[in-house]
Amino acid sequence: MTERQAHMMSEKDIEKQDELEEELNDSAEETAEETEEKEEKENAEETAEEISEEDKLKAELAESKDKYLRLMAEYDNFRKRSAKERLELSAAVKGDTVSDILPVLDNFERALNTETEDEAYKQGIEMIFKQFTDALTKLGIEPIDPVGEVFDPNIANAVNQIEDPELGENVVAQVFQKGYRIGDKVIRYAMVVVANP
Repeated sequence: MTERQAHMMSEKDIEKQDELEEELNDSAEETAEETEEKEEKENAEETAEEISEEDKLKAELAESKDKYLRLMAEYDNFRKRSAKERLELSAAVKGDTVSDILPVLDNFERALNTETEDEAYKQGIEMIFKQFTDALTKLGIEPIDPVGEVFDPNIANAVNQIEDPELGENVVAQVFQKGYRIGDKVIRYAMVVVANP
């Protein structure tokens, strides 16, 4: 082997070595790029998972808040409805009870309007009548006495009619029996005489 051949071989070896080094460098660069891409992809997936998890939590929170608000609204409606029902029931019970007692009150009123010479007896009846009417007032019971007012079939029953030029048309001239109500609910309708129907 000549010197020239040895020199050529060494050049070939150097070229091969250079080529191998280039290949190794290219391979290293590709591996580095692949690793970088892989890391970026993994980071993107983690970020997507974090965002996805955050969105899920936000959706769950919104759903829980909506359920809470609906539940509160239902409870508020239930509370209002229950309070209204209690008031209506209370008024109905009071009305039923008082309607059974009203004939006794009517008799006390008749006794009060009866002429007597015994002043002690009259004062006793007046005291009992006043005590009775005060107790009804405390319960929210109001008398209906529509004398001089236009006849209203929602609070009175007309049991007779008369012609009276001094009174207007369809005016209550006389009350035979007082009516009573609790709030807007009529317990007993007034029995009245209507003028000029």
